[in-house]
Amino acid sequence: MADTYTQLYIHIVFAVKGRQHLIPKQHKEALHQYITRIITNKKQTLIRINSMPDHIHILIGMKPDIALSDLVRDIKANSSKFINKKGWVAGKFEWQTGFGAFSYSRSQLDVVVNYINNQEAHHSHLTFREEYLAFLKRFDVPYNPKYVFDPDDNSET
Repeated sequence: MADTYTQLYIHIVFAVKGRQHLIPKQHKEALHQYITRIITNKKQTLIRINSMPDHIHILIGMKPDIALSDLVRDIKANSSKFINKKGWVAGKFEWQTGFGAFSYSRSQLDVVVNYINNQEAHHSHLTFREEYLAFLKRFDVPYNPKYVFDPDDNSET
């Protein structure tokens, strides 16, 4: 085959360490723009990004020339440095270890974009923990509840 042709859509979800509410509303847009640049510099396509104070959703069109775990590592490491350099939070900002990634077909993109766009309304009645566990169940991802969140994360919100 002369070239590689793919169509990969991935919904990435990860949380602030300890699920603390450390993504300030007034800085969301700057954070989203910074993460967009990371994704674009890695030659991937950002479709939609939105965050809540304690977690973030990123929908990308992904090429198979980079490992998903490497891309997420770069997003998390560089955006943490960015937030810390800006001094948006007291102390050190960190993302939680690990992430969720869920694949979708092209026909599902509008639904996923709408879901990501409506995070504020969605979380008026559902915690991030409940949302994340629902994703794992919906996609039939085997997991041990003991290890889904960092061990130092005892919060229930």
